[in-house]
Amino acid sequence: MDQHEILVLLALLLFGLLAVFRRGPAPPPPPSLAMHKIAHPAIAHRALVDNADAFSNRPPARLHVALAARRGGQRNDNLNSVAHGPHWRALRCNLTADTLHPSRLGGLVPLQREAVQGLVAALSSAPRGRGEEVTEVHQHLYGAVFSVVARVCFGDAVDEAHVHAMRHVIQRFQIAIGLVKPFTSMGSVMEKLVEWRRLRRLFAIDVRLKELFLPPIESRRRGVQSPRPRDDDGRHPYVDSLVDLRIPDEDGGRRALRDDEMVQLISEFLGAGTGTAVATLEWALAHLVDKPEVQEKLRGEVDGGEVSRAGAGMPYLHAVVLETLRMHPPLPVIPRHVHADSVGVLVGGMAGPPPAGDFYVNFSAGDIGRDSKIWKDPDEFLPERFLTGGDGEGIGPLPGPKQIRMMPFGAGHRFCPGVGMAMVNMKCFLAALVREFEWAPPTGTVAIDLTELDSFFKVMKKPLSACVTRRTKSI
Repeated sequence: MDQHEILVLLALLLFGLLAVFRRGPAPPPPPSLAMHKIAHPAIAHRALVDNADAFSNRPPARLHVALAARRGGQRNDNLNSVAHGPHWRALRCNLTADTLHPSRLGGLVPLQREAVQGLVAALSSAPRGRGEEVTEVHQHLYGAVFSVVARVCFGDAVDEAHVHAMRHVIQRFQIAIGLVKPFTSMGSVMEKLVEWRRLRRLFAIDVRLKELFLPPIESRRRGVQSPRPRDDDGRHPYVDSLVDLRIPDEDGGRRALRDDEMVQLISEFLGAGTGTAVATLEWALAHLVDKPEVQEKLRGEVDGGEVSRAGAGMPYLHAVVLETLRMHPPLPVIPRHVHADSVGVLVGGMAGPPPAGDFYVNFSAGDIGRDSKIWKDPDEFLPERFLTGGDGEGIGPLPGPKQIRMMPFGAGHRFCPGVGMAMVNMKCFLAALVREFEWAPPTGTVAIDLTELDSFFKVMKKPLSACVTRRTKSI
């Protein structure tokens, strides 16, 4: 260890000790259990589908454990972190029975149309780099998708400035949480201090989220005594359902959600609903820039269709989105807490002997989607594989009951409930972007860098920059 490292360590130790005196001890880590990886599709199916009940609990997320420690043991779970059981079922049914029910997806059309118009205008006037490229494609995509998801969540009453502030904090949250080690305990003193500082940053963001979310929650709550009208097009905002929801309590009755619980659920809805779609859209555009022949074939299909109904009658658009999800699943791993009596299900998929007690397992969605035993040329972007006669014919974003060949939105009981909204948003925005613009590599660039980075979502290590040219004749 050199002199600079020693000084940094001493500074961190001093900072940590001062904070302990001010705020009390750092929160305890989750239980330290071994983590194993499963990349075998048949083993994943056996566990997540055939034995779904035994493989429906996630490891305790470090952030939720830390927040509970600061609140005297009171946990404020979201759908992702809550244990499988009555509480989880109440939250899940509330979300899927109304807000994300397939019958409600038609209500997204006017929101998408408005967001598409804003995105097209933003990209048309975006500052260009030295090679006439747009360097912040991700930010433009995020703003457009977030505007749709926020309106689904809060309705039409939240103004544009408030939505912009929410978007900024949710993005900060996703970047910060992507740096936190989610389940494993730390080793060295330096690792513990660095992780503790990252958690402190998340605590500060959590405070800001409350400041942004609680006023609109209270506004919707004030209408609980009288019938609340639906927003335009019959949409029922997600926050209204949370105000009305009653979940099981410890005494066998039912109770309303606490404010902190609603903040966690709304953060999850906005972050996951936006992040999965944006990551996939950026990957899809990167591949279209890299393969102009695929871009032209897709443009030929979307030019003759209605952008707001992009998913209907556009098989090649659907195939492009599925191929993107196969190669770059938004959630690279599906974590589970495995009890000792269920270890036998995983035998055959583990690299070493099964452990004697409980352990954690990461089912690798990224590896399964590129398994050369079930996919031809798995590292090639070939949307045609999902058309008639291809090796992906009939495969969708969720696994079927007989096998898993890709699982970008998970599998079993705890698959992502937002898959329907995500697919509709991704196809709508991708169709509009290809219809309205030509996408080409930055000047002087030989190839797009498709290196992956596993953060909160699977993202591009080098964010997409592209020459984005408005078409002279839009259909």
